[in-house]
Amino acid sequence: MTTSTAPAAASYAISAWPDNAAVMDRLNALLKLPVRGIRKDALPTVLDYFEKKCRTSKALAARTAEVIPGGVQHNLAFNYPFPLAATRCEGAYLWDADGNRYIDFLQAGGPTLLGSNYPPVREKVHALLDECGPVTGLFHEYELKLAELIRSHMPNVEMFRMLGSGTEAVMGAIRLARAYTGRRRVIKVGGAYHGWSDQVVYGMRVPGTGRREAVGIPRGSTASTQEVFPNDLAALRRKLQINRLRGGTAAVVVEPLGPESGTRPVTRDYNAGVRALCDEFGALLVFDEVVTGFRVGMGGAQGYFGVRPDLTVFGKCLTGGYLMAGGIGGSKEVMMLLAGGIGTSSRRAFVGGTLSANPLSCAAGYHALSEMARTDAPVLAGRAGDRLCRGLNEIIDRLGLPFVAYNFGSIVHLQTSAVLLMSMRNPIKLMREASARKHAMEEMGAAYLAHGVLTLAGSRIYTSMADTDEVIDDALGRFEAVFRLV
Repeated sequence: MTTSTAPAAASYAISAWPDNAAVMDRLNALLKLPVRGIRKDALPTVLDYFEKKCRTSKALAARTAEVIPGGVQHNLAFNYPFPLAATRCEGAYLWDADGNRYIDFLQAGGPTLLGSNYPPVREKVHALLDECGPVTGLFHEYELKLAELIRSHMPNVEMFRMLGSGTEAVMGAIRLARAYTGRRRVIKVGGAYHGWSDQVVYGMRVPGTGRREAVGIPRGSTASTQEVFPNDLAALRRKLQINRLRGGTAAVVVEPLGPESGTRPVTRDYNAGVRALCDEFGALLVFDEVVTGFRVGMGGAQGYFGVRPDLTVFGKCLTGGYLMAGGIGGSKEVMMLLAGGIGTSSRRAFVGGTLSANPLSCAAGYHALSEMARTDAPVLAGRAGDRLCRGLNEIIDRLGLPFVAYNFGSIVHLQTSAVLLMSMRNPIKLMREASARKHAMEEMGAAYLAHGVLTLAGSRIYTSMADTDEVIDDALGRFEAVFRLV
């Protein structure tokens, strides 16, 4: 697949930007084809693995379904035919409750760039816990050290406010943008996930769906939220123009690689185009770097693209996988509206969180980011992603399959059913085929698991610094074995 070389420094994980037109052509071609999943004669063998090798997980899943709605606490934990119970993680591998080992390309949804349970960070966290415990309620020096470290790496962060999750950080960033601009409308890119707060459960995962998933959310909560289709700068301009007649736009929120970490990839110059439009219409540009922050490079996607967001949202990568990971960064002028304290008379955007910026999270973040910088982990993980993606495409082409693999460094996309590319631009096809395509993707994910590879929903792969050439080559052999079942 043709790629365009990105003018990024060696400190960034993306060696070449995917040719967006070529990727989209292949994805659209895949979407037009009938679903090609695991053969009916091969599926019983795949499912037999779970029945015979995952009995503890199956028993736990049955019990869990009685006390936890849906049997899982979050989407990452869902696997077909039932959720697996993990007991151990180390480097490139994860073990389930039955002792089965998997090559871990889930990596907790992306944050463990150093590899799972990285010892140098774990030792520092243990020392902190022995000294003062996870939380004090007072200021701890690690808050300062983490904020200074983030500022030293992120080119557009002068000040930083720690919060408890990416969802909280998006909530705070939108509130801050409205407070700073005095405007209320917020535009997001359809299909992107920015957490589960009321105002952004809108156009999630499937562009054009608006309030489709906003069950239990009053219409007033999303009344000022709007969406535009990915890569459509003309539509964004029109939305900004209309909003200007109605009081203006507070912020445009984007995932800089494209919705769902580039599942719907943007063109190389898309973010620069959004920046220009925000400048023209006086809106703040918010980069959601929950995944890309530090995984694309220590300077995040903003450093890679050379595009200045007004606000940056951080999440799980901030602490390398440890708990309570979230925050907002930006210029001092904007960020001072988040000034904390009791009884202040100045105008501010109020955010809180008793456990935010706790010593455990801040220490984990400081040492995880320090280790990422010291080891050049983003680049090493990106090289592993490049090797994996090249290998996947070689297998796909050799076997004559219509599947599509592309990557942004250590974020590798493997589309086999194209369900994630459906949208409301073809609502009839969406209604007719979404369920079957989704199930085919789940069966592929199950087949990967039965062959010892853990992915995110059978369609996304996160590589880490722990993924050596040997690990990647082993994984490619396992992927080929699955592809031969199609």
